[in-house]
Order: sequence, then C-alpha cells, then structure tokens
Amino acid sequence: MNPVKKMRLGQHFLIDSRVVERIINYADIHKTETILEIGAGLGNLTQKLAAKAAKVVAIESDPRLVEALGNLELPNVTIIYDNALKVDFSEFDKVVSNLPYSISSEVTSKLLRYPFKLGILMYQYEFAQRVIAMPGTKDYGPISVEAQYCADVEVLEMVPRTAFRPPPEVRSAIVKIVPRPPSLEVADKGLFFNFVSAVFTQRRKRMKNAIINAAHILNMKDVKKAVNLLPKELMHKRPEQLSPEEFVILFNLMYEAKYE
Repeated sequence: MNPVKKMRLGQHFLIDSRVVERIINYADIHKTETILEIGAGLGNLTQKLAAKAAKVVAIESDPRLVEALGNLELPNVTIIYDNALKVDFSEFDKVVSNLPYSISSEVTSKLLRYPFKLGILMYQYEFAQRVIAMPGTKDYGPISVEAQYCADVEVLEMVPRTAFRPPPEVRSAIVKIVPRPPSLEVADKGLFFNFVSAVFTQRRKRMKNAIINAAHILNMKDVKKAVNLLPKELMHKRPEQLSPEEFVILFNLMYEAKYE
C-alpha cells in the first residue's frame, strides 16, 4: 500500500524541494550537530538533514514509513519507530520537523522541557499564531505562555498547500524557536506547564477562581488561604490577560505556599 494514501496523526508530506531547502537554511546545521526530526514521513527532509548533520534521529510512528526510511540507507540516521509523545528524546542540538499537525501542541510542549539550541518547525498556520500570540489576544493560551516563557519565537514564512502531498485543508507556516534563559526562574518547569494548562481550561474566569479550581495540580490542601495572599491586581485578571512572567510569579508564590 502506498503510505501517502493513508496517513496517521494527520501527517501531510512535504514534497516541495524549495521549501525543504529553505528549512535547511533556516536551521543552519553544522557537521558536529545532532538533529531531531519528528514525523520523518517519506524522508524528503531527512535526507537533506543527513547531508548536513553529524547525526539525525528520525522518529516515525507509521511502520510503512519506517520501512521506506530504512530503504534510504542513510548511515548517520537513527530511525525510531515509536510515538513521539511516548518516547524519551535522546540528547539533540536542534529539532527540525514537519510536525503532524494533530499533535503539534503536545509535541511542542514536550520539546520545551528539553535543552536544545534551535527549532525550525512546520505548523498549521493557526497554531503558529497561537505560539506567538500576545496576552489579551484571542489566540493567547497555554502554548503561548510555555513557548514565550523560555524561548524567542517567530513565524518565518507561510507555506502554500501545494507544497504538501496530499495538500492540507489548512494553511501552514514555518516557525523558529530559539530557547533562552527565562527572565524569571520557575520553581518546577514541568509542574508550571501543567498548571498553566489547567488554569486556561477556565480562561474566562478571574484568576482567583481559576487557580482554586486548578489547585489539584499542585496538590494544595488550603488553596483558598494561599490565593488570598496572592497579588490582588493579578487575581482580578483572567488567564488570557496575564503575561508569562506574571504566571511565573503566581506559580512560584503558590509553590512556596504548598510547603509552608
């Protein structure tokens, strides 16, 4: 069976060689670097990455595509047949991927918990807008806070539907993610991300009520007492109005209160 005819996880294969070349140029790959590719597909991008990098770790969950990748016989490519959401990522310098759009949010959140130099990622355009969205806008949400807390993010270009096979029904965009030290350190990064996601399930509530309802994430016994000690000017805001730094301030105060 032709693997293009039936896709898993909403994958659309990038076939436009000009777009592939631009992605490679954006990634500025050196011969000493290890590149992580998630959703390697037919290997069009994989082959170009392999020609530039010391090593490529290509994760693919479709057995038919894994077989196709193996047939390319690229000696510096390690193919991992697994779900990117379930497997631990080995050490890598950069991540360069045409991500399956249906798992973009989960994969990006997972990537942000790992140390790396640079990410060049293909997203659905609407998701890319969420990654770069500012507080107070309709697209601002958990992934905005997570990404902007620990990285500089930028949409590099729009990509036409015709660059893919089969063409997606949605628009696409290439996004650049450059990790950097956060302006404020968070007490527990993984727990912070979970907390932000939980609060945003009630994005229209004031922060006081949203935090009380999400406090189980922190396993707090007396959350109402702790909330009353938090800055009142922030408690009157809604989650969508808080900057990443303000989220960190609230989280750290609550994290400390948990152990008092």
